[in-house]
Amino acid sequence: MSAKNPILGLCQQAAFLTSAAKVDQCPADSGYEVAFAGRSNAGKSSALNTLTHASLARTSKTPGRTQLINFFRLDDQRRLVDLPGYGYAKVPIPLKQHWQYHLEAYLGSRESLVGVILLMDVRHPLTEFDRMMLDWAAAASMPLHILLTKADKLAYGAAKNTLLKVRQELRKGWGETASVQLFSAPKRMGIEEAHGVLARWLGLDVPAEASVEG
Repeated sequence: MSAKNPILGLCQQAAFLTSAAKVDQCPADSGYEVAFAGRSNAGKSSALNTLTHASLARTSKTPGRTQLINFFRLDDQRRLVDLPGYGYAKVPIPLKQHWQYHLEAYLGSRESLVGVILLMDVRHPLTEFDRMMLDWAAAASMPLHILLTKADKLAYGAAKNTLLKVRQELRKGWGETASVQLFSAPKRMGIEEAHGVLARWLGLDVPAEASVEG
């Protein structure tokens, strides 16, 4: 990607802004916001850290460690948001219900939300939660981009086959709502492609080579 792409500088200066347990604790609802969502242990925190060249989000091998809505400032008008993971988190049922309620409240009410990055483990794509997120994005006309994470865990041919299958599923079930790519934090695979998506959503000029195929 061209060094002229302003998303690189913004991501490199990303800094923690605040955490919110409830929607009314979120920062002022203005500017541009991109949210990162995914089931527990899908690699969300690792992806955020890789894309920002920082250790913004806490990573853990224990699913469910992200228990708050975490906001990271890029500049005065742009933020990245780490949403609570969803799935087999070993937490009490009432806490899971609290997450689900406030996750839905955030997604349904946030005017500054311009897109959602949905993280899926390439070995287990399109879970029930993933499909719910895709349904919501389609109904809300919200751009959604999928990172098929942990692509280094599969041989390249197998990972590519999964990418093609997911792309076909998206076109059949959700039309033009979502785009998808392979991603690996340890191998730094797919960073430029993901940066291109963020740059467009955040209202930045994007070089032509940063485009993404849906």
